[in-house]
Amino acid sequence: MTKPGYPLTILGRVLLTVAVALIQTGAFAQPAKIYRVGLVAVGTPDTGILGAGMARDFAQRGYVVDGNVVFERRAAQGKPERLPGLIDELVAKHVDVIITQGYPAAMAAKERAGNTPIVVTLSGDPVATGLAASLAHPGGNITGVSEVASELSAKRLALLKEAVLWNADDFGMSLRYQAAEVEAKRAGMTIVPLGVHAPDDFDTAFAEMTKKPPDAILMVTDILTVLNRKRVIDFAAEHRLPAIYEYASLTQDGGLMSYGPGVAAIFDRAAGLADRILKGANPADLPLELPTRFELAINLKTAKALDLTIPESILVRADDVIE
Repeated sequence: MTKPGYPLTILGRVLLTVAVALIQTGAFAQPAKIYRVGLVAVGTPDTGILGAGMARDFAQRGYVVDGNVVFERRAAQGKPERLPGLIDELVAKHVDVIITQGYPAAMAAKERAGNTPIVVTLSGDPVATGLAASLAHPGGNITGVSEVASELSAKRLALLKEAVLWNADDFGMSLRYQAAEVEAKRAGMTIVPLGVHAPDDFDTAFAEMTKKPPDAILMVTDILTVLNRKRVIDFAAEHRLPAIYEYASLTQDGGLMSYGPGVAAIFDRAAGLADRILKGANPADLPLELPTRFELAINLKTAKALDLTIPESILVRADDVIE
């Protein structure tokens, strides 16, 4: 005769075995978290942080794009007035973190993103512009990668006497111009400030440089000057003026020389900060990082067209020489 409790014991063991098997196969596992990352820039789609590089940076940290991380990309198409609305869209999407490119995007995020964590890139000095309280303790909900504008200005001015062309409506870029002005005075150079607010202002700046030719040009880089870079490069070539830029891509476009932080490395570090935030870190406790890699690029084709000889001492230090 079968003992009354025996079938229940067998049934219990079977159920336990099935439960263990289901757990091991993931049937009872919680669904994987899908993170939403907002990417916003003043520029055009598929460039800067909106391009493929950011996806690679996240993939290197174990994320699967369109799997456990989804990017919400927003481009202002060179129109800063669109940024507040774009930030509002990201907040409505309940993104977990916003990564910005450029000072106007960073400020729009600070003003409109509420408590959403923000990682800033290429926004000038976040402390000087008021985006963050300090490098070590940014406070609030902002961290990111800062820039060392004064040090870079000194190194650029060691190569050139210049007219400085910059977007006067971009506070971050205006501070960068002011840093160049301070360094110029130390070096005994005279700065001719040529701030531009809109595309039509470039003609005014060019007319001023034609009337009073400078020894050289330094172009401070933001979306306005980048979108009009060909006009600046062509003007420098036509008037046989050496010009120095901030990023290597502008040298590849025909500029004479550039010196500045490696943009790809900045975006990679921004992805690293975003990763730490997604894993629970408080942006207020993440110190603003400083660039560690700086690139010197020289276009020898442009130098030849200008009848300029680049000293060997500079060429040997260059990371990229275009011949």
